[in-house]
Amino acid sequence: MRQVAILGVGQVPVREHWDTSIRQLAIDAARAAMQDAGVERVGSIYVGNMTSGNLNQQRQLGALVADFLGQWGVEAVKLEAACGSAGSAMRQGIIAISSGEMDAVLVIGVEKMTETPGRTTTSALATAADADYEIEHGVSFVGLNALIMRRYMHEYGYDRRDFAPFAFNAHANGSKNPYALFRQPISQKIWDNGRIIADPISLFDASPIGDGAAALLLVPAEKAPEAVRVIGSASAIDTLAIHDREDILRLQAAEKSAKAAYQQAGIGPDQVDFFELHDAFSVMAALSLEACGFALPGDGVKMAMDGDIFPGGTLPICTLGGLKARGHPVGATGLYQLVEATLQLRGEAGDAQIDGARIGMTQNIGGSGATIVTHLLQKP
Repeated sequence: MRQVAILGVGQVPVREHWDTSIRQLAIDAARAAMQDAGVERVGSIYVGNMTSGNLNQQRQLGALVADFLGQWGVEAVKLEAACGSAGSAMRQGIIAISSGEMDAVLVIGVEKMTETPGRTTTSALATAADADYEIEHGVSFVGLNALIMRRYMHEYGYDRRDFAPFAFNAHANGSKNPYALFRQPISQKIWDNGRIIADPISLFDASPIGDGAAALLLVPAEKAPEAVRVIGSASAIDTLAIHDREDILRLQAAEKSAKAAYQQAGIGPDQVDFFELHDAFSVMAALSLEACGFALPGDGVKMAMDGDIFPGGTLPICTLGGLKARGHPVGATGLYQLVEATLQLRGEAGDAQIDGARIGMTQNIGGSGATIVTHLLQKP
């Protein structure tokens, strides 16, 4: 199996792109990645997206994007795994390169979600849950995460305010990222005034949706010896419905995918310099830290309270704002994480640069933990 390198990266700012189609968002990010890599032709294109059929009346995104990129005749498909779509697309790109099947692969994540009414967008997002046993009973996606957060607080004795450092970190880091949706730090007073969305989740415990696209161009590592390398990549699933799990406070898919990625890379959690985790909700950030071996069960929130997750801490997370501040265009999020991790390892993260970073980890979650994709990247 060949090792994979990330030769090019591209992204567009996460915004409400009223005048830009989903097609154009994907093309802009893809062209930026191709230009960054100096590559004009690829063998395959994998597009991560969740809601284009529901919200944009557009399927066949693979063919659509390949056509308008001038990549006629290539293999091009869309992959869907809810909010884990982009990470899953990355997995397919890695497999295509490492197997020897392809020598240049373009991976894109794209989502356009802000032009539809809120109720329509919420209904589309709810399809990440179990249609028969969760959605049918009227529970929203944020409602499911509220149940998980309430259980976490009950089991480990935390108060709702104890989760605030996750938001403080994300917004402070997002203020340094020109591609982020929210670019101002927040105070405790601002956090306290955040309205409750689904008790105990407040406005600052939940990530905002947005329109956006990010892309990577992958090649065999031997063809790009100076490029950032993929040293670990794995995906795993848990039950779709949270009531079917042995323990709703345990992200087993995160545990399994992280363990497999660590084994591939030949490293442990203590060698990871920063972690671009999937902070769609504050409680998911805590559970990810615990599942990946950075904290014991119940100590994920304590890591945040102790400042370990901030720049200069033992494990900086969401170094360019994460989902909370950069924004969460769901099917594109996994690629934004990978672009940001690559920029960190290149030393191109600007004011958000983590000094001495050599190994970065990303983790993309679909649904309430049903699909989880973990990647480990290394500076050459």
